[in-house]
Amino acid sequence: MLDRLKESLRNSPVIKKGDYDYFVNPVTDGIPLTEPELLEEVAEEIIRRFRPDADKILCIEAMGIHHATALSLKTGIPFVVVRKRRYGLPGEAAVHQMTGYSEGELYINGIREGDRILVIDDVVSTGGTLLAVLEALKGMKVEIVDVITVIDKGRGSEVVRERTGFSVRSFVRVDVVDGRVIVEEIPP
Repeated sequence: MLDRLKESLRNSPVIKKGDYDYFVNPVTDGIPLTEPELLEEVAEEIIRRFRPDADKILCIEAMGIHHATALSLKTGIPFVVVRKRRYGLPGEAAVHQMTGYSEGELYINGIREGDRILVIDDVVSTGGTLLAVLEALKGMKVEIVDVITVIDKGRGSEVVRERTGFSVRSFVRVDVVDGRVIVEEIPP
């Protein structure tokens, strides 16, 4: 299972961003080339493992978009994108996010009180982005039915669970050791 995903991760180049080991992969960066079979494998595994049942999928720009698109096409659930750009639409919520390698503002549109939301992103590392988005969603009085990332790296999922009470469900756990990506599949 997840053979394409695991192989793509093992073949990922690793670069340094300050003290942060950053792996470059089609799932997390869209580089070098994102094969449709990889996206399909991920979407099908989400459906198989987690059986999505939500009013809306909410993904985080930029790399959550292709996962939400593939999942939306397979499930018929519409999706919205947490954007890095302010639009000023009614009901827009601003979110301040900090990660291991960046900091900035995000903006949520298209969500209404009472919506049942599935949150999806490519990877949780430090937990900074998911923490900010989940806290904003709680303030918007929506029901968060699931939080899914394709990849778990570092302590981010633990931090999110400790600070918000939400469990982040992922397929694989990765670590960067001696400049190489080590992959461990997380059992369903």
